[in-house]
Amino acid sequence: MEYIVVKFAIYILSAIIVIWSMDAVNINAIFKKNRVVQARVFYLVLALVLIYLLGSFLYDFIYLKLF
Repeated sequence: MEYIVVKFAIYILSAIIVIWSMDAVNINAIFKKNRVVQARVFYLVLALVLIYLLGSFLYDFIYLKLF
């Protein structure tokens, strides 16, 4: 049970860090004009991927350090 709670807390922390850091990027300068929906979908997918990668890394790092 603690496995689920710890992993959930790490993913929440990762989400906060990733969203905070992605706020500094001007993603609209990369895309063509009138492609707002595609830019938002890309931003969402990129955020989800980064949250997963950071959360998995932190979880593995913490548990490898403990055991």
